[in-house]
Amino acid sequence: MRVACLGGGPAGLYFAISMKLRDPSHEIVVVERNRASDTFGWGVVLSDDALENLATNDPKSAEAIRDHFAYWDDIAVVHDGVRTVSGGHGFAGIGRMQMLLLLQERARELGVKLLFETPFDDIESYRRDYDLVVGCDGINSSVRSAYAEHFKPEIDTRKCKFVWLGTHQKFDDAFTFIFEKTEHGWIWAHAYQFDDETATFIVECTEETYANFGFDGMSKEEIVETCRKTFEAHLGGHKLMSNADHLRGSAVWINFPRVLCEKWYHGNVVLLGDASATAHFSIGSGSRLAFDSAIALADLIHSEPTLEKAFERYQEERRLEVLRLQSAARNSLEWFEDVERYLDLDPVQFNYSLLTRSQRISHENLRLRDPDWLRSAEQWFQHASGVPDNAPVRAPMFAPFRLRQMELKNRIVVSPMAQYKAVDGSPTDWHLIHYGERAKGGAGLVYTEMTCVSETGRITPGCPGLYAPEHEAAWKRLVDFVHGETEARICCQIGHSGRKGSTNIGWEGMDKPLASGNWDLVSASALAWSEENAVPREATEADMEAIKSEFAAAAEMAERAGFDMIELHAAHGYLLSSFISPLSNMRTDDYGGSLENRLRYPLEVFHAMRRVWPAHKPMSVRISASDWAGEDGVTPEEAVEIARAFQQAGADLIDVSAGQTSTEAKPVYGRMFQTPFSDRIRNEAGITTMAVGNIYEADHANSILMAGRADLIAIGRPHLADPYWTLHEGAKIGDRQAVWQPPYLAGRDQAWRLADREAEAIRV
Repeated sequence: MRVACLGGGPAGLYFAISMKLRDPSHEIVVVERNRASDTFGWGVVLSDDALENLATNDPKSAEAIRDHFAYWDDIAVVHDGVRTVSGGHGFAGIGRMQMLLLLQERARELGVKLLFETPFDDIESYRRDYDLVVGCDGINSSVRSAYAEHFKPEIDTRKCKFVWLGTHQKFDDAFTFIFEKTEHGWIWAHAYQFDDETATFIVECTEETYANFGFDGMSKEEIVETCRKTFEAHLGGHKLMSNADHLRGSAVWINFPRVLCEKWYHGNVVLLGDASATAHFSIGSGSRLAFDSAIALADLIHSEPTLEKAFERYQEERRLEVLRLQSAARNSLEWFEDVERYLDLDPVQFNYSLLTRSQRISHENLRLRDPDWLRSAEQWFQHASGVPDNAPVRAPMFAPFRLRQMELKNRIVVSPMAQYKAVDGSPTDWHLIHYGERAKGGAGLVYTEMTCVSETGRITPGCPGLYAPEHEAAWKRLVDFVHGETEARICCQIGHSGRKGSTNIGWEGMDKPLASGNWDLVSASALAWSEENAVPREATEADMEAIKSEFAAAAEMAERAGFDMIELHAAHGYLLSSFISPLSNMRTDDYGGSLENRLRYPLEVFHAMRRVWPAHKPMSVRISASDWAGEDGVTPEEAVEIARAFQQAGADLIDVSAGQTSTEAKPVYGRMFQTPFSDRIRNEAGITTMAVGNIYEADHANSILMAGRADLIAIGRPHLADPYWTLHEGAKIGDRQAVWQPPYLAGRDQAWRLADREAEAIRV
């Protein structure tokens, strides 16, 4: 096979090597525009498992690369004058130039032809003359551009500015992050050693800080000198250096382009490395992606009957791994883009937040890497939660929490989940058993499902209410059981269905209108939830006044029933949410239009409830922090303002959910997918939050809490499958301090033994 690799970086060279190893008869040429000695980076980082993959594919080049590696195990974070070090991370660095020279040497040894200082503007000629053309010419790929209509690239230019520099200062003991506060704003560095004499020193900042420094009007030499002065205290008298000789002035600064192509091949042309997909430098996986993809593509070309089949499998199999890494890289780069919201965190929590920013490193993974440091961090979290220093160290999910005078034994909450088992609005024995079991299951706080303020405010005929004496009595029986038999506290979520009412119970057709017996609907505007649902009446001011009184009356009933806390449901497209979202509020009066107007009625309702709810008891609000509808709906930025408004009105907690406000929404699902909304509200506005959404392991909960992304963790579906989720997850992670009910102690002991046995088997 005649193969042309257009681009002489690590991707093209390693693919050529991999092809020759599989069949020495291939005629392969690597074409590169620049000189053999040109390179525009400083160091390359590879993890331990990436090195293992290289060794399996080509032991000889892997050994040559290993011989030139600088190894480190630690990550150091310098923030607020404190240097925090954690270990067990297992990285290696090598100079990019050194790596290229080693790969060039290996390629020549195997018979690959290398052509430097050779432009490849006429890509069509390569398509005609070669059986296979590999576009491996980097982020600004001309191959990708030439066939853009086929590859359909999506290029997302990110917000931060960075410049790639080097220094002779030693950072050989740790990969080091340095955060400096200047008169112009925060600026930070990513520094790591890659040979005995040189380290990479990437300087990064926001666009605002970049402008404040005046970098745009500086020469390259002035930029480098300004960066040196800024980080002078960390450079030991050494200079910073740029090797971007081809660039002038502010052109040395880059906004990272996140690249992903819809298709990776066209005819006999295939993309490889940064040409097809990029991963932000902050997770050090760009070279890893290129090498792994080169190996996979070479394997498939030699195992599939045709190039097209090989390309199909290559795209299918590698795309998933690339998306995983890009997801982690996106999390990481977004953390740095928004880092200023975290810079007031305690150095311990800031360090933890940085380490776990990509979600590839979790709480228990950190325990494997550096158990001593994690234990000290958990102890710090306990101390910050008011736990005595001499108490046993426990995971963050078991730290206590206080809202007004309500004290919770831990941070785990049973999320509100509709049961559809009420009869005429009254909770039944089903609810007593359902909530009672979950209160016994170890959670610190149990939420009721949305409890409706009127018969016509119900979602379904099976929804419970607080609008009749019998409802209050039934709830009091349930609350008394929780208080009498468990240490849990219980919160009543109160709401009105709005345009999403008069529908079937969940398992008989979610959001589908009743076949008969429908009731009148009211909403912010006369817009039906869907084409199947009835058009609601636009609420008049008289309607709004009456419903506000119903909310206040429900709050009074909740107090008499003995609830510890109440929550106003202003999310998920129900009545109050329909006022907040511009997708459902088309009003032209004082309750529509601007965010201030759209919040007016929900805040009036909140004030009415807060006035009758005891001052010593907390009150929360659930909001949809995004309509998942772009700029047309509520955005995460707007959600911060919504949360601030409720906090100023007296809310003690914002329960941060998202979506379910429009049938046109396009949510992006995944692990902990709604937590970033909580993170933003908590750390931008300084508001106590609860995270919800696909959180299903102790590891998730502990990571969120320890990083300061939320104060409480709501667990939904896992509690449907396991009422004792908190106790069982605690047993899995080795917690032996949880209180089990006396009749269940024998079960506790067995659960602990089995968990210990499983943990021992994993260690062995």
